[in-house]
Amino acid sequence: MDANVLNIVLGVVSSALSAALAWAVQSGLRRRRLERKREFFGMPSGSECLVVAPRKAQSSVEERVIAQRDVYAMMELASLIRDCGAEAEVIPAGEVRQGVGGRAEFCIGGPAANERTAAHLRWKFPGVSTTAEWEAGLNQLIIGDRTYTREKGLSEYVLLARITGGEGERPTFLVCGQTATSNLAGVRVLSRRHRELIRAHGPSGSFALLLRVVQADAYGSDVVEFVGDVTAQASAAPQPAAAPGGPAARTPGQNPSRVA
Repeated sequence: MDANVLNIVLGVVSSALSAALAWAVQSGLRRRRLERKREFFGMPSGSECLVVAPRKAQSSVEERVIAQRDVYAMMELASLIRDCGAEAEVIPAGEVRQGVGGRAEFCIGGPAANERTAAHLRWKFPGVSTTAEWEAGLNQLIIGDRTYTREKGLSEYVLLARITGGEGERPTFLVCGQTATSNLAGVRVLSRRHRELIRAHGPSGSFALLLRVVQADAYGSDVVEFVGDVTAQASAAPQPAAAPGGPAARTPGQNPSRVA
């Protein structure tokens, strides 16, 4: 065989082997990332998860009205669930009558719009409460002794949390936003930045993170700032009031510092 032809053959073979090796490495990395993603979200291939849909905040308990951006949030979750090879059961808020941990759960909306969220907060995050008076334009998220007040169109907050417990130990994710816009922002952070969350908290860790949506009237749900990790404050039960005659104990929402 001519030397030039031999060199060409060897070059082709070398390129093919290099390409095959690169493909194998990339394929292995993709599988590893996918398995970590499935572990973090508690959704192995072929499993089923629960999505608890909120009511529109101003609607009554009997009405099944869902805000447009909450629908968008569930569409984001649908893409995430499909990527993991799982299937979702969507149930309206107030109609879920089952325990936790048996399958992955995504609970969207604050306690005023989602009774399931309220139950999860009472169970795992007793340090969190909300005040929502839509007619008065008051919407506050209270964590520990600090209050985060919504400024319409300028500043909205969302609590993004992962909790475990119950039968099966599958995780429950809370996206507790002050509005449908902040709910959508929280879901997008969860879906698109899950690798950062895994690096920070591990594939099975619990956390409660506070996020702020900046100038929603101008930017929608696209500009989100990290306010802080509030796991400790959210997990701590509020201090009871002092007995008459004793020093007054601060309770969540009493003389809170305002964060904008």
